[in-house]
This record gives sequence, C-alpha cells and structure tokens, in this order.
Amino acid sequence: MNEIVSKLSPGATKLIRMDHTHVLSNFHRYEMDAPSDKKRAIVNVICLGLEVHAQIEEEIFYPALEEVSTDDEVLAKSKPEHDEMRRLIGELRSMEPADEAYDSKVLELMRDVMHHVADEETVLLPAAELLLKDRLSELGAQMTKRRMELAGPHAAEIALNQARAMPGATMLVAAGGLLAGGYLLKQAFSHRHH
Repeated sequence: MNEIVSKLSPGATKLIRMDHTHVLSNFHRYEMDAPSDKKRAIVNVICLGLEVHAQIEEEIFYPALEEVSTDDEVLAKSKPEHDEMRRLIGELRSMEPADEAYDSKVLELMRDVMHHVADEETVLLPAAELLLKDRLSELGAQMTKRRMELAGPHAAEIALNQARAMPGATMLVAAGGLLAGGYLLKQAFSHRHH
C-alpha cells in the first residue's frame, strides 16, 4: 500500500463518518425552489458520493466487520438499505429536476440515507471501533485507495457539479481545495511508481 496514502488516510470509521457528514451537508444545500441545473448538480454530487461510499463499505468495511462480529444483526440491514438507496438513485437519474415528483424523490432518498446513517453511527461504527480497533488505520487506507480508484474517472464531473451547486466565493475556495487535493494524490501515486 502506498505509504503516503496510508499516512494521510483517516481510520475506517472516521472516513465513514466524514462521508456521512459530506452527503448530509449536500442534502441540506438542496432547495426546492433552486434552478433546475443547480438541483441536478447537487443531486449528482449526492448520488455519486453515495454510490462510491456504499461500494467501499461493501467491498472492504463490511467483510472485515463480518469476520470479527458474532452479531449478524449488526450488518443485516446495511446491504438492503444500500440496495434501496441505489434504486432511488436510479429513479432520480431517470427524472428531470422539473418533474413533479423530483423533489419528493430527493426527500425520500434523504430520509433513507438519514435512517441508514443513524443506524451505522449508533450501532455499526461503535461495534467496529471495539472489534476492529487494531485494523481501523489499515482499513481506512484501503478504503481511501479504493475511493480514488472509483472516483478518479469522475473527477471532472465531480468538479463541474460542485461548481454548479455552489455560490461563487465558496466555489473558488472549493476549487483551490480540489486542485491541492489532486496535486497531493498525484504526488502520492508518482512516488508509488518510482
């Protein structure tokens, strides 16, 4: 594993909590009376973020927790909740922001995600912090690396949607952050190949 990525990565449960904070903050930026292009941009950011997050959890975090957990109920609801989320994302992507049901579909996704986040943060993550305490850093690094693989091909789309979704001054700060983050990741990967 790339040493720089490992050092810069938060632990697995912290990474999951950061994802939760990010997606919930994007939901809170959604305004029903916003222009269609802004609504679509925010929803695109939310949907891609949720898809990447769910895939990382299912590929890395949940299997690690399954290995050490004796309580199958801890994970029993997680995958079906992800599947429901994916179904709603599919419906949203097939709709236009001007559609009458678009706002209610966004709110339905938000309710489902908030319920899922509450379950994870009150049951799953505390359990993982006890059961996986010695592996959280290693898992966080694996999850960060996988996130870069999954999100990398969408970097331009993510930047464009963030730009459309944000007011001007905030956009400039975020663009600077994206550029700095991209530079750090580029440096991390170039060191790996040398």
